[in-house]
Amino acid sequence: MNPHYDPGKPHHTSDGFRDPEADHRTSFRDVLAWKRDSRRAGLPKPPAAPTPVVEPDLDRIAGPETSATFIGHSTVLLRMGGLSILTDPVFSERASPVGFLGPRRAVPPGITLDRLPPIDVVVISHGHYDHLDRASVRHLARRGGDRTLFVVPLGVGQLLKRWGIDNSVELDWWESHLYRGVEFMLTPARHWSARGLRDRNQMLWGAVAMFADGFSCYFGGDSGYGPHYRATRQHLAGRERNGILFDLSLMPIGAYEPRHIMKAHHMDPEEAVTAHREIGARASIAIHWGCFQLTDEPLDEPPQRLATARAAAGLEEDAFVALPVGGSWWRTGA
Repeated sequence: MNPHYDPGKPHHTSDGFRDPEADHRTSFRDVLAWKRDSRRAGLPKPPAAPTPVVEPDLDRIAGPETSATFIGHSTVLLRMGGLSILTDPVFSERASPVGFLGPRRAVPPGITLDRLPPIDVVVISHGHYDHLDRASVRHLARRGGDRTLFVVPLGVGQLLKRWGIDNSVELDWWESHLYRGVEFMLTPARHWSARGLRDRNQMLWGAVAMFADGFSCYFGGDSGYGPHYRATRQHLAGRERNGILFDLSLMPIGAYEPRHIMKAHHMDPEEAVTAHREIGARASIAIHWGCFQLTDEPLDEPPQRLATARAAAGLEEDAFVALPVGGSWWRTGA
């Protein structure tokens, strides 16, 4: 039984949650057929070039400027509203329940755990292993103590408690929590959740809208493309400034092939460009690429397709960027 069940909410079910936009559920048989066909086709192909890496400017990152630093996959260090915020922290070698199997990192984290500044807030989008890593969050909780707050979707807080992490706040879609002057709101996303064979969709998933004084950021988490981007902008329309809702968005662009399997769960770069425009972002940073080989496209393909899609949409190069691991985006202007 879902303890949060609200029959008036279309994403709630009596035993968990659902994607209201889903018209087909990928079966285990579908996944087996995909893996068989990919193996026969020799997929995924190796990348033509390694994921780019740069040395982070730790002194500047620790300063007062508003910034976002790409640590890898969906892990980003945000400095906004005077807080250090970490999204979906995964620092382990594998995105897996065990240390000897599962997707292995193609590139080390852009900033290691011991070199991070003190973290005020950890934001979790959902419970998949490439977004919620037990070792990483336990390390952050021990390191930060009561200083570090975990903002998570419904059900994820109970998992954290089983891991010994008590300082969390759970949110449903459209619920908010204000912490030290920064508002965190969970918003809809097209996805699903599971950490085992028997807990499918028992924990919620979502994106996170963050609002500080004079700056706003959208963390897209993990999502297929859908009308929730337009719905989010409409829901938050009163917060727009000169046609801009978010000064920055962190938008997933990778893990999209084959489309008949991944379309409902992961955007391709062309869809991500559309989502960037529909969410009302001034600028976007690409996430969910270059670190873990999860699907059939080469690791270096998403930023290449992003560049083509960005140009086709008439966007400036700095409107939607794929940073190197360790690279930072710095706020400029008002």
